[in-house]
Amino acid sequence: MTAVFSHGRLRLYLLKLLDDGPKHGYELIRLLEDRFLGLYAPSAGTIYPRLQRLEAEGLVSHTAAGGRKTYDITDAGRAELHQRAGELTELEADIAASVADLSSLAGEIRSEVRGSVRDLKRELSEATRQTRRTRWDTPTPPPRPASAAGPPAALLDEFDERLAAFTSEVGQLVRVRRFSETQLRTAIRLLDGALDGLRRLLR
Repeated sequence: MTAVFSHGRLRLYLLKLLDDGPKHGYELIRLLEDRFLGLYAPSAGTIYPRLQRLEAEGLVSHTAAGGRKTYDITDAGRAELHQRAGELTELEADIAASVADLSSLAGEIRSEVRGSVRDLKRELSEATRQTRRTRWDTPTPPPRPASAAGPPAALLDEFDERLAAFTSEVGQLVRVRRFSETQLRTAIRLLDGALDGLRRLLR
Protein backbone atom coordinates (compact mmCIF):
# COMPACT_ATOMS: atom_id res chain seq x y z
CA MET A 1 0.00 0.00 0.00
CA THR A 2 1.27 3.47 -0.79
CA ALA A 3 2.63 5.25 2.32
CA VAL A 4 0.05 8.03 2.04
CA PHE A 5 -2.55 5.56 3.38
CA SER A 6 -0.60 4.49 6.47
CA HIS A 7 -2.02 4.73 9.99
CA GLY A 8 -5.63 3.98 9.09
CA ARG A 9 -6.05 6.75 6.54
CA LEU A 10 -7.36 4.39 3.85
CA ARG A 11 -10.54 3.76 5.85
CA LEU A 12 -11.09 7.53 6.01
CA TYR A 13 -10.71 7.83 2.25
CA LEU A 14 -13.09 4.90 1.70
CA LEU A 15 -15.69 6.76 3.74
CA LYS A 16 -15.08 9.84 1.59
CA LEU A 17 -15.61 7.85 -1.62
CA LEU A 18 -18.77 6.23 -0.26
CA ASP A 19 -20.08 9.62 0.81
CA ASP A 20 -20.24 10.43 -2.91
CA GLY A 21 -22.66 7.51 -3.41
CA PRO A 22 -23.01 3.72 -2.94
CA LYS A 23 -20.31 1.60 -4.56
CA HIS A 24 -19.15 -1.99 -4.68
CA GLY A 25 -15.59 -2.97 -3.86
CA TYR A 26 -14.39 -3.13 -7.45
CA GLU A 27 -15.61 0.43 -8.07
CA LEU A 28 -13.66 1.64 -5.04
CA ILE A 29 -10.50 -0.06 -6.34
CA ARG A 30 -10.92 1.55 -9.77
CA LEU A 31 -11.62 4.99 -8.24
CA LEU A 32 -8.43 4.76 -6.20
CA GLU A 33 -6.49 3.63 -9.26
CA ASP A 34 -7.87 6.59 -11.24
CA ARG A 35 -7.02 8.97 -8.38
CA PHE A 36 -3.39 7.80 -8.61
CA LEU A 37 -3.37 7.99 -12.43
CA GLY A 38 -3.04 4.23 -12.70
CA LEU A 39 0.27 4.23 -10.79
CA TYR A 40 -1.23 2.59 -7.69
CA ALA A 41 -4.20 0.28 -7.29
CA PRO A 42 -5.11 -1.45 -4.01
CA SER A 43 -5.81 -5.15 -4.12
CA ALA A 44 -9.13 -6.75 -3.21
CA GLY A 45 -7.33 -8.15 -0.16
CA THR A 46 -6.68 -4.58 0.95
CA ILE A 47 -10.13 -3.11 0.30
CA TYR A 48 -12.64 -5.77 1.36
CA PRO A 49 -11.30 -6.43 4.90
CA ARG A 50 -11.45 -2.69 5.58
CA LEU A 51 -15.01 -2.49 4.29
CA GLN A 52 -15.93 -5.37 6.59
CA ARG A 53 -14.38 -3.59 9.57
CA LEU A 54 -16.15 -0.35 8.68
CA GLU A 55 -19.41 -2.28 8.53
CA ALA A 56 -18.71 -3.96 11.87
CA GLU A 57 -18.18 -0.49 13.34
CA GLY A 58 -21.51 0.69 11.90
CA LEU A 59 -19.89 3.22 9.58
CA VAL A 60 -21.04 1.54 6.35
CA SER A 61 -23.74 -0.92 5.38
CA HIS A 62 -24.17 -3.14 2.36
CA THR A 63 -26.88 -4.56 0.14
CA ALA A 64 -26.40 -7.67 -1.98
CA ALA A 65 -27.70 -8.12 -5.52
CA GLY A 66 -26.57 -10.54 -8.21
CA GLY A 67 -23.84 -11.92 -5.99
CA ARG A 68 -22.27 -8.48 -5.53
CA LYS A 69 -22.21 -6.33 -2.39
CA THR A 70 -22.83 -2.62 -2.74
CA TYR A 71 -21.60 -0.52 0.18
CA ASP A 72 -23.13 2.72 1.43
CA ILE A 73 -22.05 5.12 4.15
CA THR A 74 -24.25 5.32 7.25
CA ASP A 75 -25.14 8.37 9.33
CA ALA A 76 -22.46 7.30 11.80
CA GLY A 77 -19.95 7.17 8.91
CA ARG A 78 -20.91 10.66 7.80
CA ALA A 79 -20.54 11.91 11.36
CA GLU A 80 -16.99 10.49 11.55
CA LEU A 81 -16.19 11.99 8.16
CA HIS A 82 -17.40 15.37 9.41
CA GLN A 83 -15.40 15.08 12.63
CA ARG A 84 -12.25 14.24 10.67
CA ALA A 85 -12.68 16.89 7.96
CA GLY A 86 -9.29 18.41 8.80
CA GLU A 87 -7.56 15.03 8.44
CA LEU A 88 -9.34 14.48 5.14
CA THR A 89 -8.13 17.83 3.78
CA GLU A 90 -4.57 16.95 4.81
CA LEU A 91 -4.96 13.49 3.25
CA GLU A 92 -6.14 14.97 -0.06
CA ALA A 93 -3.07 17.24 -0.10
CA ASP A 94 -0.79 14.28 0.62
CA ILE A 95 -2.44 12.25 -2.15
CA ALA A 96 -1.90 15.11 -4.63
CA ALA A 97 1.78 15.32 -3.63
CA SER A 98 2.17 11.54 -3.83
CA VAL A 99 0.62 11.48 -7.32
CA ALA A 100 3.00 14.24 -8.44
CA ASP A 101 5.99 12.27 -7.08
CA LEU A 102 4.81 9.03 -8.67
CA SER A 103 4.21 10.79 -12.00
CA SER A 104 7.70 12.27 -11.92
CA LEU A 105 9.24 8.88 -11.10
CA ALA A 106 7.21 7.19 -13.83
CA GLY A 107 8.40 9.82 -16.31
CA GLU A 108 12.03 9.19 -15.36
CA ILE A 109 11.58 5.43 -15.73
CA ARG A 110 9.88 5.85 -19.12
CA SER A 111 12.74 8.07 -20.30
CA GLU A 112 15.29 5.53 -19.09
CA VAL A 113 13.43 2.66 -20.76
CA ARG A 114 13.10 4.59 -24.02
CA GLY A 115 16.84 5.31 -23.90
CA SER A 116 17.59 1.64 -23.24
CA VAL A 117 15.35 0.56 -26.12
CA ARG A 118 17.05 3.07 -28.42
CA ASP A 119 20.45 1.68 -27.41
CA LEU A 120 19.20 -1.84 -28.04
CA LYS A 121 17.87 -0.93 -31.50
CA ARG A 122 21.09 0.93 -32.32
CA GLU A 123 23.21 -2.12 -31.44
CA LEU A 124 20.99 -4.41 -33.49
CA SER A 125 21.06 -2.02 -36.46
CA GLU A 126 24.84 -1.77 -36.24
CA ALA A 127 25.16 -5.56 -36.20
CA THR A 128 22.91 -5.76 -39.27
CA ARG A 129 24.89 -3.07 -41.10
CA GLN A 130 28.19 -4.77 -40.34
CA THR A 131 26.87 -8.07 -41.64
CA ARG A 132 25.63 -6.44 -44.83
CA ARG A 133 28.91 -4.58 -45.34
CA THR A 134 30.78 -7.84 -44.93
CA ARG A 135 28.59 -9.46 -47.54
CA TRP A 136 27.89 -6.71 -50.10
CA ASP A 137 30.44 -3.91 -49.69
CA THR A 138 33.45 -6.17 -50.22
CA PRO A 139 34.43 -6.69 -53.87
CA THR A 140 33.33 -10.08 -55.12
CA PRO A 141 36.34 -12.42 -55.14
CA PRO A 142 36.95 -14.74 -58.05
CA PRO A 143 35.37 -18.19 -57.79
CA ARG A 144 37.20 -20.34 -55.30
CA PRO A 145 38.19 -23.91 -55.78
CA ALA A 146 35.83 -26.38 -54.18
CA SER A 147 38.39 -27.01 -51.47
CA ALA A 148 38.73 -23.30 -50.49
CA ALA A 149 37.17 -22.25 -47.19
CA GLY A 150 34.28 -19.74 -47.27
CA PRO A 151 30.57 -19.61 -46.56
CA PRO A 152 28.24 -20.40 -49.47
CA ALA A 153 25.69 -17.76 -50.50
CA ALA A 154 22.82 -19.90 -49.24
CA LEU A 155 24.35 -19.92 -45.76
CA LEU A 156 24.77 -16.15 -45.80
CA ASP A 157 21.11 -15.82 -46.82
CA GLU A 158 20.12 -18.02 -43.92
CA PHE A 159 22.23 -15.89 -41.56
CA ASP A 160 20.49 -12.70 -42.76
CA GLU A 161 17.09 -14.30 -42.26
CA ARG A 162 17.99 -15.44 -38.76
CA LEU A 163 19.35 -12.00 -37.87
CA ALA A 164 16.21 -10.26 -39.14
CA ALA A 165 14.02 -12.72 -37.22
CA PHE A 166 16.15 -12.17 -34.09
CA THR A 167 15.86 -8.37 -34.39
CA SER A 168 12.09 -8.59 -34.87
CA GLU A 169 11.55 -10.97 -31.94
CA VAL A 170 13.70 -8.92 -29.56
CA GLY A 171 11.76 -5.81 -30.52
CA GLN A 172 8.48 -7.60 -29.89
CA LEU A 173 9.65 -8.88 -26.50
CA VAL A 174 10.68 -5.39 -25.40
CA ARG A 175 7.39 -3.84 -26.52
CA VAL A 176 5.00 -6.57 -25.35
CA ARG A 177 6.64 -7.87 -22.17
CA ARG A 178 7.39 -4.39 -20.80
CA PHE A 179 10.86 -5.20 -19.47
CA SER A 180 11.91 -3.60 -16.21
CA GLU A 181 14.93 -1.31 -16.22
CA THR A 182 17.10 -4.10 -14.75
CA GLN A 183 15.93 -6.61 -17.35
CA LEU A 184 16.61 -4.18 -20.20
CA ARG A 185 20.12 -3.45 -18.92
CA THR A 186 20.78 -7.19 -18.67
CA ALA A 187 19.46 -7.70 -22.22
CA ILE A 188 21.72 -4.91 -23.50
CA ARG A 189 24.75 -6.52 -21.83
CA LEU A 190 23.85 -9.85 -23.45
CA LEU A 191 23.58 -8.18 -26.85
CA ASP A 192 26.88 -6.38 -26.31
CA GLY A 193 28.49 -9.73 -25.57
CA ALA A 194 26.99 -11.32 -28.66
CA LEU A 195 28.11 -8.37 -30.81
CA ASP A 196 31.65 -8.56 -29.44
CA GLY A 197 31.70 -12.25 -30.28
CA LEU A 198 30.63 -11.51 -33.87
CA ARG A 199 33.25 -8.81 -34.20
CA ARG A 200 35.94 -11.23 -33.08
CA LEU A 201 34.74 -13.75 -35.66
CA LEU A 202 34.93 -11.14 -38.45
CA ARG A 203 38.47 -10.03 -37.65
